[in-house]
Amino acid sequence: MKFKKILRIFLNIIFWCFTAGIAAVAALVLIYGNDLPDYKNLATYAPPVATRLYAADGSLLIEYAEERRVFIDYDDMPPQLVNAFVAAEDQNFWTHPGIDVQGIIRAATNNAMRMMGYNASFSGASTITQQVAKNFFLSSERTISRKIKEAILALRLERAFSKQHILTLYMNQIFLGARAYGVGSAALMYFNKPVSELSLAQCAFLASLPKAPNNRENAIERRNYVLRRMVEEGYITQSDADIAAAEELNINSGFTEQMEPDFQYFAEDVRRQLLRTLGREVLYNQGLYIKTTINPEFQRAATAALAKELDSYNKNHPDSEPLQGALIAMNPHTGRIVAMVGGRSFRDSSFNRATQAYRQIGSTIKPFVYLAALERGYSPQSLLLDAPIVGIREDLSEWKPENYDKKFLGDVPLRLSLETSRNVPTVRLVQDIGEQNAIEVAQRFGVYPADMQNINLSMALGSGETTLEKLVLGYSAFVNGGRAISPRMVDYIADRYGRVVGGTEPELIEWSPDLLPPTVTDEAEPLSDPQSLYQMVSILQGAVERGTGKQARVKGHTIAGKTGTTNDVKDVWFIGFTKNLIAGVYLGFDNPKPLGRGAGSHMAARVFADFMKTALADEKNQPFSVPNGMTFVRVNRSTGVAAASDPNGMIISEAFKPGQKPNPAPAVQQSASSAVVGGIF
Repeated sequence: MKFKKILRIFLNIIFWCFTAGIAAVAALVLIYGNDLPDYKNLATYAPPVATRLYAADGSLLIEYAEERRVFIDYDDMPPQLVNAFVAAEDQNFWTHPGIDVQGIIRAATNNAMRMMGYNASFSGASTITQQVAKNFFLSSERTISRKIKEAILALRLERAFSKQHILTLYMNQIFLGARAYGVGSAALMYFNKPVSELSLAQCAFLASLPKAPNNRENAIERRNYVLRRMVEEGYITQSDADIAAAEELNINSGFTEQMEPDFQYFAEDVRRQLLRTLGREVLYNQGLYIKTTINPEFQRAATAALAKELDSYNKNHPDSEPLQGALIAMNPHTGRIVAMVGGRSFRDSSFNRATQAYRQIGSTIKPFVYLAALERGYSPQSLLLDAPIVGIREDLSEWKPENYDKKFLGDVPLRLSLETSRNVPTVRLVQDIGEQNAIEVAQRFGVYPADMQNINLSMALGSGETTLEKLVLGYSAFVNGGRAISPRMVDYIADRYGRVVGGTEPELIEWSPDLLPPTVTDEAEPLSDPQSLYQMVSILQGAVERGTGKQARVKGHTIAGKTGTTNDVKDVWFIGFTKNLIAGVYLGFDNPKPLGRGAGSHMAARVFADFMKTALADEKNQPFSVPNGMTFVRVNRSTGVAAASDPNGMIISEAFKPGQKPNPAPAVQQSASSAVVGGIF
């Protein structure tokens, strides 16, 4: 009877303790469970994911992100990686209901022994599910109320979602150091490889990071601890662990968010453009796939070519401020930018001199001025007078324009004047066609702004300012049939699910084997007539073959282009093109001053040629297309007279429009422009 009484009392105690426990749990749930966050949206979890910028060949350039993430679905996680995290963080994950009673008892025992002086480590009892609850919904404050809320949320998460889904949430959300959130980003940051390629040792290393994500000092020790836990849990054999423990970690400590320096100016321009069009939240957190136009081989060649010239100048002028420069190359038919260098070093200066620097363009304006004459009936062999001229400026002071060689040649054909970039005949040509007409072509082609004020003769001679990019776009119209194009740095953008942003299919440019451009669908009115455009291209081809642009020649390829130098050689330029590629080069100081003796536009032409040698290495030569109606006649380059009547000197083949013909024989030559003395400039 006494035993039964004692048993009854014991059972009553257990009953009331259990009842009290249930009541306590119910009270806690009632107190803390009513205002907990809604966890149901985790069913369609879409974490902030880094936007990734790719080159045209599919190689990764850079990631844009406030938190580095690469979302990995559970089915794509290697079993060894999953097992490593479970063994290290929550050995009973697959069996507990969200909280681990055994773990709580174990942690309490260890902590009590530690406090009593025994050799035991402090440990917590948070399950992976509890960590998901805390990371998504709660703060990291160490309070009893937070732990209670965490446990309640964990129990609810376990009822709502599968273990696999909870583990997916955890392994994509956990912070693993180096600004990496989730295993996908961490694999790239530490080992520069996707999770599918991680070794057992690397999986164990990642699983060791949650406890101390920014502490690398004990990395091998912590990795080996995870390997031991995996053996204890039966996930791997001791032999597997020994082999993995012997593997060098080779953490990619130099891997940062910065890309190869060659691409930084281009990527920064893309970033600025997308910030304006997409906004910061979309760009940095929506996991976009951005396919850009940049060609890695061309980009590296452009960087090397510019650096070679700048380094040579700076080495020979050690007491001067560093010479700067820029190069931009694009497809003249589509505007796709394939190379962009904005300066000597992005680290030293992020200012992009290809797109942001407005500088005087000197003689690179002349093709637009001469095109105005061709549109008005001049032929490439129309004669211009190269003789002294005196003008009166608006302040009534005298102005005597000079040629670079300080010589005057008398009557010279228009072609010869432009090929050799003579100034005095250009002044007379502008006077003949009118300053407004000369400037209007540059405005029409987008080189000068349409609302330009204070138009005068000096603007027609290159004193106006523009960017290298605008100048290259203007020259593109010479070779693309007179179409105005816009610069293009991005081919298309897809969201994290592969859908093209904007709801339209990407415009992919398909080129034929013979490098013919895609079919023109633009119905806009051409900027000029095709025959005048071809005459200009032909003259610019002559400028490279026998004029001021000789340094830009590339053996085996048909190239046209124009040099440019501003007053006192403060800025030097070269813009050149083949049938399917155009590039522009600018050199000058950020604080404009003369480059000094021996400097000139030949420096920019050399950069162009060095770049083009790589860009054209695998391309066959493509002559410029000739429009219908043109007639070719062999003439003397110095006089424009048919070769049969004037065979002495250089003979070239000239392109004439219908109704145009060579100049009369020398005995009856007349100038197409009479001498003009005086006038207000």
